[in-house]
Amino acid sequence: MTERFGPVADVLHAQVDSGRLPGFVAAIRAGGRTEVLAGGRLALDGDARTEPDTLFRLASVTKPFAGALTLGLVADGVLGLDDEIGTWLPELAEPRVTARRGGPLDETVPAERPITVRHLLANTAGMGWSADIGPLADAMEERDVGPGAFGTDLEPDEYLARLAGLPLSGQPGETWNYHTCSDVLTVLLARATGRRVGELLDEKVTGPLGLTGTAFWTAETGRLASCYLPTDGGLELVEPPDGRFAAPRSFESLSAGLVATAPDVLRFFCAVVDGCLPGTAPMTHDQLTPGQLAAARDFLGPGRSWGFQVAVDTEPVASWRTPGRWGWDGGTGTSAWADPARDVVGVLLTQRMMTGPHDEPDAFWSTVYGCL
Repeated sequence: MTERFGPVADVLHAQVDSGRLPGFVAAIRAGGRTEVLAGGRLALDGDARTEPDTLFRLASVTKPFAGALTLGLVADGVLGLDDEIGTWLPELAEPRVTARRGGPLDETVPAERPITVRHLLANTAGMGWSADIGPLADAMEERDVGPGAFGTDLEPDEYLARLAGLPLSGQPGETWNYHTCSDVLTVLLARATGRRVGELLDEKVTGPLGLTGTAFWTAETGRLASCYLPTDGGLELVEPPDGRFAAPRSFESLSAGLVATAPDVLRFFCAVVDGCLPGTAPMTHDQLTPGQLAAARDFLGPGRSWGFQVAVDTEPVASWRTPGRWGWDGGTGTSAWADPARDVVGVLLTQRMMTGPHDEPDAFWSTVYGCL
């Protein structure tokens, strides 16, 4: 039943009616009350309607789960924030760094310090995507270790070997890059524990919270929404329900590998806000130095910094951008943010891929905050 957030449902239904969205599920908690809104279809060529238990590919909304899982293992003493990752990932124990950011790949210098777990969590290890890394971005794409909305299909050891064959784009701890650190965390956590990441996530996060719809794959493909890319000719199918998420995956990507329901994602974010997951408090705090933030500014945009695998709003550049609000968006059309100061947590899952930073669901968030 929609009450307080009826206007939000109206905005989303209008986007379905206009053909912008095939379907959606939104889940919002405000003032201790939760509403779930659903509309549209699982697929453009089908009649099945979206329901609260519809599954969506989270893309980068997977990253907050990476932060919570890693910090949970830190709280257990399995690893420390300032541990050198070379202990478990010898491939990255002595990395090289391009002599200048964006420079030639054959002009490198030694890393001045080891990469640590903290660097991976804060995306400051010197590895990953940025608009200013020049030929390194092309080399990552050629080796199939660049960022992607569905996670890599490589074996973990092969992924790390290919990545380790490339230099860093900046000295560890001095810069900021996107995406890749989350996948390196995937390999690190598996090696540090000798267990699959899916098992760890179930033990530390999804199991305790009862997130039965959140996993790295699903056999219930009838609940999984098709995924579409906006093109000049309309929405183009890029990932059907029986695609790569319909069977166990060799690389359980903490960057973009989860499928989940909107109520599950809401429950997870609320658990972090409510202090129900051990060790996760630092995750939602700004972790970047001024130098690191300067490197991240073009990607994150104004008034925003980065915590441990989540973005953190630092300035009220929009009506819904309260300082201290944290969360992230995913390239498959997903968005999840928590605003403790205003006691609101919201999740929007769709199957319309974002075409860039300008394609964030601003109408959704502005309407949510208009209802408060």
